[in-house]
Amino acid sequence: MRGVNLDQLLTFAMVVEHGGFTEAAARLGLTQPAVSMQIRNLEDRFGVRLIERVGKRALPTAAGRDLLPFVHRLRDEADAAVAHMTRHRAGDFGRVRIGTGATACIYRLPSILTALRADHPGLEIIVVTGDTPEILDAVEAGTLDLALVTLPAARPSLFIEPVCVETLVAVDSRQTEPEEVNDALHPAEAAAAPLILYERGGMMRAVIDAWFLAGGCQPRPAMELGNVEAIKNLVAAGLGRSILPLVTVAGDLDRDRFCARPLAPPLTRSLGLALRRDKTLDAGVRAMAAAIRSLEGRE
Repeated sequence: MRGVNLDQLLTFAMVVEHGGFTEAAARLGLTQPAVSMQIRNLEDRFGVRLIERVGKRALPTAAGRDLLPFVHRLRDEADAAVAHMTRHRAGDFGRVRIGTGATACIYRLPSILTALRADHPGLEIIVVTGDTPEILDAVEAGTLDLALVTLPAARPSLFIEPVCVETLVAVDSRQTEPEEVNDALHPAEAAAAPLILYERGGMMRAVIDAWFLAGGCQPRPAMELGNVEAIKNLVAAGLGRSILPLVTVAGDLDRDRFCARPLAPPLTRSLGLALRRDKTLDAGVRAMAAAIRSLEGRE
């Protein structure tokens, strides 16, 4: 039965439940003729009488009584659909797919996701890690909704805004540098110990290599790894020095394992939020973007 009108079905149920056209019209905010027209149209659609008058009351016919349970189920489902869509609009439901680098995933996302989950407990959050170029490719393709990536980055189809600046430091093991050292390291001095750096191809490594090259020094790492925790473990074992964001060695336990020294000239990396320019942002994506922007001002 294509073309059955939900409003007509709900009007029919209202007439039956209140025993008359006048009361149903008042409840629906319609005129009595409008209610009568809806019932006639519904009866024409089914080809049967649905309402009969008994005295001053409007009662369902046998066909109307059979129809009523279906209408009640449809009304319940319609109410549930409205409730779900309202929660989607509020950002309580839905799915957000975010891409970021492994370091940001470990040290930046947990606080963001904790706050977001507290405000939107029904929101499904999917996190994908990778290098900045492949993450931006996924945002462009629409397989990710947004991204937190290392800058600089530029794509004509993407809106990219800086949200956070991280200070990078030279990191040595407490085994080799037991005292607190405040003297800044220049590129040549930083390269004096064996280097354990991020693997080539990522934006973090590009930022670090550019710092060495600007200082007239060609870095020759003894080891290259893609995981910041693996780098930290090797440094803690005394196998070399690394260049890492300060946030990665700022924890209470890390202070006992590592000696972090400033770099000269200072070195930073910027993190940015990336979104498609033409993307329609639902409430969940807007909430995630706002949570990422809350990183602004943090080191």
